[in-house]
Amino acid sequence: MAGGKGKSIGGKATGAKDSSTKTQKSHSAKAGLQFPCGRVKRFLKNNTQNKMRVGAKAAVYVTAVLEYLTAEVLELAGNAAKDLKVKRITPRHLQLAIRGDEELDTLIRATIAFGGVLPHINRALLLKVEQKKKNKVDA
Repeated sequence: MAGGKGKSIGGKATGAKDSSTKTQKSHSAKAGLQFPCGRVKRFLKNNTQNKMRVGAKAAVYVTAVLEYLTAEVLELAGNAAKDLKVKRITPRHLQLAIRGDEELDTLIRATIAFGGVLPHINRALLLKVEQKKKNKVDA
């Protein structure tokens, strides 16, 4: 970088921009992701033991997995909110979405704040009510 300011690739930058000059693309843009690969790589480096090295492809892979899981949960939570005829996703909708999907339920075992519980009535209780109704109809 002799004499120039800024980050230019392909020689000294001049006032006129040529089509031959390259623009910088982030790792996320190259991979077609929305989540930041650089930030995920930094978190991976800071949270590994013994200051291990983290490859660029590993960070891109983890970022893609995080983005996919987030999109999956948000889609299911959006469907739950739509079923309840509201336009805002709340922790309750996240809880219903995660607990309603078997794979996400096994993956995310955490307690969601203000998520509530799933509606469930024991079958034994339902059978007694149904039997009483049958007895009234027969009589």
